[in-house]
Amino acid sequence: MIRVLVIMSILRLGDRHSHRGATMATDAVVVDVSQDWATAYDVQQRFMQHPGPAIDALTYSARCRQVRALGGDCYDFLPLSYNCLALAVGDASGKSLAAALMISSVQSSLRTAASFAGNDAVAVVRAVNSHVHASSLEDRYATLFYGVFDGNMRTLRYVNAGHNPPLVIRQDRSLIRLETGGFPVGIFPSSTYEEGLVQLRPGDLVIAYTDGLTDVVNPAGEEWGVQGLRKAVDESEVRCPDDVACAIFTAMDEFSQGCQTDDATVIVARVQ
Repeated sequence: MIRVLVIMSILRLGDRHSHRGATMATDAVVVDVSQDWATAYDVQQRFMQHPGPAIDALTYSARCRQVRALGGDCYDFLPLSYNCLALAVGDASGKSLAAALMISSVQSSLRTAASFAGNDAVAVVRAVNSHVHASSLEDRYATLFYGVFDGNMRTLRYVNAGHNPPLVIRQDRSLIRLETGGFPVGIFPSSTYEEGLVQLRPGDLVIAYTDGLTDVVNPAGEEWGVQGLRKAVDESEVRCPDDVACAIFTAMDEFSQGCQTDDATVIVARVQ
């Protein structure tokens, strides 16, 4: 059980005209919100632990490790019509509860939008942006990558809303960065987004991640970065997405000596 106590103080000002000046009294009210916090944790974990749907021509896996009970990262896999699969990864601004509320808004609106227009990446991200902007505080936003893999054509159509560019690593070790898109969601009420398209080949790996993965530093203050991520993938002896995801986190931990300061998430997908 996660136990959190919130103490609220009520300030009482005395008579402003008193020669003694204003007096202040504090009444401590202890509120136990441990059950609410634990419920929020369970809901957030279930969002990212449901079994992913099978699809022709693609195997995939994901892993998210938060630094606190509640985090600001998310990933999702959504089955679409015509042998298509949506894959998404997001990262909310801020930390802990504030970020968790934000990313929950992103993920719930993403699932709703995908149920109506999932194959249209631009329409989905535009709808998410509108909802998040209307329901969030002014200084809150989230980066989001939303891609639609077509199992028949082996194409990936995507929108990158201010997120770290996912990587397509070919079997010949060449690299493509998925950068096309627009602003993070929640900043403007009506943002314009552009769709990118990449033709995938059997054996290609798609690696989508949050900056908590690449921004870790070692004791010397050096950043792991995209180069560290790329090296971890290249040195992985197998191409199974589950094993590649584990190899990435293992390499990150070895580099940082287990010092993770931000939520870290990775999606690994392999074209069959």
